[in-house]
Amino acid sequence: MRIYLGRHVYGLAAIIFGIVTLVWRDFTTWQQNIPHGAVVVHLVAAVELFGGVAIQWPKAARAGAVALGIIYTVFALSWVPRIVAEPLVYDRWGNSFEELSIVSGAMIVYACTSRNDSGRQPKIARMGYTFFGICVISFTLEQLFYLSATASFVPKWIPPGQMFWAITTTVALALAAIALLSGHTALLASRLLTLMLIGFALLVWLPTVFADAHKMFNWAGNAQNLAITGAAWIVADFLAQNKSHSSTSDP
Repeated sequence: MRIYLGRHVYGLAAIIFGIVTLVWRDFTTWQQNIPHGAVVVHLVAAVELFGGVAIQWPKAARAGAVALGIIYTVFALSWVPRIVAEPLVYDRWGNSFEELSIVSGAMIVYACTSRNDSGRQPKIARMGYTFFGICVISFTLEQLFYLSATASFVPKWIPPGQMFWAITTTVALALAAIALLSGHTALLASRLLTLMLIGFALLVWLPTVFADAHKMFNWAGNAQNLAITGAAWIVADFLAQNKSHSSTSDP
């Protein structure tokens, strides 16, 4: 029996987000542009913790996916006023698409764990998959537009240099987006994308926590990267399941 880990990683990220929100009484380091007081902070933390825990269990995964899908959609839409006000600043678009990529993971989990056999479930899963592919285009553009900033995140000790890896990962994201949206080598692309995001976690984000564990930005950055990694993993699991089902149904 094949074990699919994507939704568990995705849920873990939500739990970390919930804990960070409670500890710092804030959720705007990444999930910004929502006026908030104590009630909103606790509501956001409760939804993230509930969703993160619920999605771990098959019988509750659908409810967890709904909870997380709603909260991440709200976060994505919260960037729309900033996009309207500053349409030429791609950072605003990029932040919204980052949240939408996480929404995509929730959509696929919801569809794949539903006990409803209606034809609507595959459509929701496919929509989530397509949204994720579009979001990968945004990741590519964001790195391209802010290439120097991207290079600054690369550890200086990794040869042959920071700019080399900034350009290489940008090209890799572009190729992943093409593969996902075209359907050609999509499973391989999703798996390689997931591995690259895990690399970002181990080489870029995790060391920041050890460098300064008291800084919210470091914990939130780790949670955001892990959430997107979880969404990419969910996409890979979705494609692997579809491939497995196709192989089983072939005469």
